[in-house]
Amino acid sequence: MPTSESERVPGRQPARFAVVDPATGETFDEAPDQRPDELDAVVDRAHRAWHGWRADPVVRTTALRVAANAVEAAGDDLARLLTLEQGKPLAESHAEVARTAARLRYFADLAPRTRRITDGRPVHSEIRWRSLGPVAAIVPWNFPLQLAAAKFAPALVAGNTVVLKPSPFTPLATRLLGTVLATALPEDVLTVVTGREPLGARLASHPGIRHVTFTGSVPTGRAVAEAAAASLARVTLELGGNDAAVLLDDVAVDRIADRLFWAAFRNCGQVCMAVKRVYAPAQLHAEVVEALAQRAQTVAVGSGLNPETRLGPVNNAPQLARVEQVTKQALADGARAAAGGHRLDGPGYFFAPTILTDVPPGSPVVTKEQFGPVLPVLPYRSLDEAVDAANGTGFGLGGSVWGTDLDRAGAVADRLECGTAWINHHAELSLAQPFAGAKNSGVGVAGGPWGLYGNLRPFVVHRPQEA
Repeated sequence: MPTSESERVPGRQPARFAVVDPATGETFDEAPDQRPDELDAVVDRAHRAWHGWRADPVVRTTALRVAANAVEAAGDDLARLLTLEQGKPLAESHAEVARTAARLRYFADLAPRTRRITDGRPVHSEIRWRSLGPVAAIVPWNFPLQLAAAKFAPALVAGNTVVLKPSPFTPLATRLLGTVLATALPEDVLTVVTGREPLGARLASHPGIRHVTFTGSVPTGRAVAEAAAASLARVTLELGGNDAAVLLDDVAVDRIADRLFWAAFRNCGQVCMAVKRVYAPAQLHAEVVEALAQRAQTVAVGSGLNPETRLGPVNNAPQLARVEQVTKQALADGARAAAGGHRLDGPGYFFAPTILTDVPPGSPVVTKEQFGPVLPVLPYRSLDEAVDAANGTGFGLGGSVWGTDLDRAGAVADRLECGTAWINHHAELSLAQPFAGAKNSGVGVAGGPWGLYGNLRPFVVHRPQEA
């Protein structure tokens, strides 16, 4: 499937950029480096394809189901390529591919509902729904396939076309996904474009794009919103989190330690809604630190292609440098590493799974989003103090409360300023539920019917009542 204008022209060799295996730190392949000025033709084709694609919802539903089957059939190839460029263990890559297919099936079965408005007047009023047009989906490197599907599946079933841009750190599995989906979708309904900046900025600001859906950092999200504002395009922004886990004084540490550890360290901590801070009662703090440190010290770290690996590398060199920097700053501020605290020797972008204690509350590893295998554990003396600390950052994506008394835990969860709160688990989402953040964690809603309606606009028809 061609993804750049230069690939469509016989004899023209497109520019390319290197793709690095984070387990080795070495280039293993290349991807087309599409020029920003090529986007005009891409968006124009997406606009022309939209006119046919929006016409028949039955065709769309059938196509998405066929697409889900195609993704599953290509699962081994997609998973291996995903692990090579992203670094996650192969089992997690297979799970991501399965989730991608599941999203396609879920949204294939959704349809907007026409609703009649009754307000006492002699008028028959109906709310119908119309698609928006070409949608730009800009996806980060931590879950490139799953997050892409979270954006393009509802957009496509709503009748929109999609221009999908993956991160330049993880372009290859998404390109392969585009090739797989091309067997089920009409031409130009979904186009994958790859390249380095300013490609993403140009896509977000393109006047032919009617909806920009983006997942990434808060500063980049603000820039995307500003760019989209020029053409008054709709925006959906998922801008990360700094999720807190609050442990209550009746928690059974030995029973929740595994769940808590993996809520923080899955995908090497590179999950927007991972646990990134733990608040433990002062009398249980040492026990919590010890339980988490023991798991950090014994977890198998290595290449995602090794079947024994449970924790892969940090995805890219800039992110590894950030993880190192916030850890060093915490240690300089007086924190102590109960486990890890350093980069691992050898090739690749590996950082030792790290549990920090004695961390000053104002340290960046607490107040910012570290997005890596580093977890601070902080003591508290009163529950109000813990809740205030959990709510005390500019983020508000998710949070969790852990304890034996579920009613009490639920009351504490209700006090968290976030989009989703869990009790005795974390970062588990149903395809049918809304996913949205508070404060700086985002704008708009993804997931479930809310994700579908976010890709539609209401169209109201009035007519006189029949005699």
